[in-house]
Order: sequence, then C-alpha cells, then structure tokens
Amino acid sequence: MDHGEFSNLKYLTGFGSELASEDPRCPGSLPVGQNTPQKCPYGLYAEQLSGTAFTAPRDHNKRSWLYRIRPSVVHGQWSRDKDQSNLTSRFDELEPNPAQLRWRPFDIPSKKSGDQVDFVQGLNTIAGAGDPKSRHGLAIHVYCCNTSMKNKAFYNADGDLLIVPQQGALHITTEFGKLTVEPLEICIIQLGMRFSVDVVGDSGESRGYVLETYDAHFRLPDLGPIGANGLANPRDFKAPVASYEDRDGAEFLIAAKYQGALFSVKQSHYPFDVVAWHGNYYPYKYHLGDFMAVNSVVYDHADPSIFTVLTCQSVRPGVAIADFVIFPPRWAVTENTFRPPYYHRNCMSEFMGLIAGTYEAKESGFSPGGATLHSIMTPHGPDAECFEKSTADANQKPEKIAQGTMAFMFESCLSLAVTPWALQQCGKVDGDYNKCWANLRKHFDPNWKPKQI
Repeated sequence: MDHGEFSNLKYLTGFGSELASEDPRCPGSLPVGQNTPQKCPYGLYAEQLSGTAFTAPRDHNKRSWLYRIRPSVVHGQWSRDKDQSNLTSRFDELEPNPAQLRWRPFDIPSKKSGDQVDFVQGLNTIAGAGDPKSRHGLAIHVYCCNTSMKNKAFYNADGDLLIVPQQGALHITTEFGKLTVEPLEICIIQLGMRFSVDVVGDSGESRGYVLETYDAHFRLPDLGPIGANGLANPRDFKAPVASYEDRDGAEFLIAAKYQGALFSVKQSHYPFDVVAWHGNYYPYKYHLGDFMAVNSVVYDHADPSIFTVLTCQSVRPGVAIADFVIFPPRWAVTENTFRPPYYHRNCMSEFMGLIAGTYEAKESGFSPGGATLHSIMTPHGPDAECFEKSTADANQKPEKIAQGTMAFMFESCLSLAVTPWALQQCGKVDGDYNKCWANLRKHFDPNWKPKQI
C-alpha cells in the first residue's frame, strides 16, 4: 500500500447530512435529477446501500446511492471460514460473574516472532449480550494487529462498528473514500459498508477497541436544556470523498461477518471502485479533542452522561443500548465537593478503556490499552488513594484535570457476559483489582456535630 495517497486527505463535514461526492477525475459522474437513469454517466452501475428499512420514518431513513464500475454482486461462491480466532457473538459459554474486572494492556502480536495479523484476524471479543440474528444487542472487542489487509475487504452484516484506536494510526479505505484515523479519533463504519484497514509505520503495531451494536445506528444525544450547541457538534464529523481505483485481474477477498460467523468470497476486481456517491449513509470519523465539554460550576459531581459523544438508543426513551462517553481534559471548579467520580451502583453496564495517560479515579493499575468492566449493580468508584487525596484538600481551587489523558466508556442497559478468551485465555485479567478498594478506611465519627448556622 502506498500510504502517500492518505496524505492531505479532504473530507466532507456534517453528521447524518445529505452529502454528495464525485471523484474529480470523473466530473459529472453523479446522475442529475434521478438515481437510476437508463444509462449512468461513464457507463457506471447504480447501487443503493440501505441502512434502514425502506419505510422507516424520513428523519430516521438511511441510504446512499453508489455509482461504481461493477456492482457488488459480481463475485464467486461464499464459503465459511473455519478459523475465526477469538471473534464471537456467543455470550452463554461461561457462568455469570458479577465481579469487578480489570485487564492489563492486551498484547499486540510482534512481527519479529513471525506473526502477521491484520485488523480482522486481530479482533478479539471481550464481552457482549444479545444476538445478531434477532438484531438486538452488542459486542465489545479489542483489535491487536501488525499488518495491513492486502487485497482484502471486510463488511459487517450484524451491526455498526465504532472503532477507537489506542496505539497506531489506521488508514481505512472504504467504498465511499479514504479515512486516516489516529488515536484520539474514532471512526464509525456502519452496517454493510465494505472497508480495508492498513496499519502505519515499520512495526505496524496497532491496538484499539471496537463497539459493535446490533440494534440501530449511532446518533447524537439530545441536548435538552443545554441548548442548540455543545458536546459533539455535527460540523466536526468528517466523511470521506469519493476515490476509486479500476483494477482487474488480481484476486480480491471479501470477508463478511454474518450472524456472528465469518465468511469469505473471492472476486477478480477491486472492491473500492465507487466513482461517485450521494446520500446520508456513510462512514465517518470524529476527533475527541473537538468535544465541547460541559460541567458543574457550583457544587457536586455531574452525572457522566454529560460527556456522551454518541448514543444508540433502545425502544425505551432515554435508555441506551450503547452510549459512547469520554472523560476529556476539562476544568474542575466546584466548591466543597468530592470532585472525582462518585461511588456508584448502576442499572447499566460500564466498560471502560484508556487511550492515553491515567484515569483520574484510579491513577495506578489502569493502563492505556487495558480495560475495566463494572456489571449491572456491581459497586465501583475511586480507589483508596484517590479518595484520601481528594478529601484532604481543604482549599479547593479551580484546576484543569485529565490533562494529557483520555479515558472512555461504553455504557449499556444490557447485562454483559464475558467471553472465555477475555476471562481465561488472554492472560491479562488483573486478579487483584478488587484490592484497590481494600484500604478505604472507616471515617465515621458519631461525635461529629454540624456547624451552627
């Protein structure tokens, strides 16, 4: 792969907007006034990619029209892959376990040992719930890879993929164009979209997290009394511009995940041959540094929902199948307040990852590339060191917190089950995690008296 083609990429902007793009080498390649003319410009084929049912309400309807050199249906016979590594949608293989879980950074395969692992091969499922056959649920994966997908594309027929790089930039080629996605950026590849991932650098060592949702597409959270602006602003989301290649003769592999299983099919033409496209259904990326954080400015610690970047809602109002929440650098100015996250028992499952730096509530033991899982109603909160430090500050002053760090959370109303790979095989479970709370001392003083007002 010539990574020079990823330099100085241009993007379209907007979230869920109606966008249109033509490769500049083929001006006028978008049909005028209709989607399926008898003959498309340049002898192209028209192909619709539907992200929702035809009859979905207009404000929820997602589809794009692709104008390509050959339609996607030109390929050989499908076959099921015998080895799909640690990628699974089975969440009933272990007995339930409500314990707090923490993982040390997951290993990245090294080329020095002879391992060549691409993005798809490097997907490992940590936890999940539901079933892709019923189109309900989610899965959480970590990817650990060191080589590019050569003459290979992948699509997911089970749901959307929210990709969070932690180490190593990714060059992602899609049917809609190209994206460069670096740590502190996220990328959403929606249901059915074909893409290929190239790693960057000599070692190519790349690691990150993936949230897969089976139900619906991600959207921006409602802002309510915050107003019309704030959190993740629509103008900061970026979509690729059309960029095609016309290559025949070589053998190209199309890999697909369907009903939790991996399949593949071969074809003799390049899969990324879209000359032009238009619609509101496309891949996109977002830089977490663009998030406009809001916070309490008087007293108390606000609920972490104020840091929601994207949400995938359930059929119950205000209840998410999955929220993507970040904990960005921000000012803490509250007075007479315990400023770290409060101790908590939640009706939601909380999976956390760390992209960079240290997490404010647990500055030791939780490392970039690692993870934690706090299940429904399992107690969690700051460790003993954080509590003692935060309650000893008698003269609280405004301070910039979480500088140089970025933690995130996948939060879900579903009760997540952990996979055998995550609990038994990866070798990264921190068996002493619960000890971080063991030194929380009793401070109760029955003789304490309130100050006279």
